[in-house]
Amino acid sequence: MNKGELVDAMASEAKITKADAQRALEAFLNVTAKTLKKGDKVTLVGFGTFSVAKRAARTGRNPQTGKEIKIAAKKVAKFKAGAELSSKVK
Repeated sequence: MNKGELVDAMASEAKITKADAQRALEAFLNVTAKTLKKGDKVTLVGFGTFSVAKRAARTGRNPQTGKEIKIAAKKVAKFKAGAELSSKVK
């Protein structure tokens, strides 16, 4: 499912217009991104938790040349599914 299909499904499920569903989805994405950027978590009980993890700097290898390269440390977004969502997917 892509973003457009998600907006259509949200509009249909909530019985709202596609424009309203689009605004709601954009607002959710923006608030989640801002919260993660601050280093906080977003927890939706029953759905899951969005969080930020730190990856340490490490040495990698260029697969074409075999030469070692340095990979910088960075922060990455993580999602851990909640119990309710996990049970619905099974």
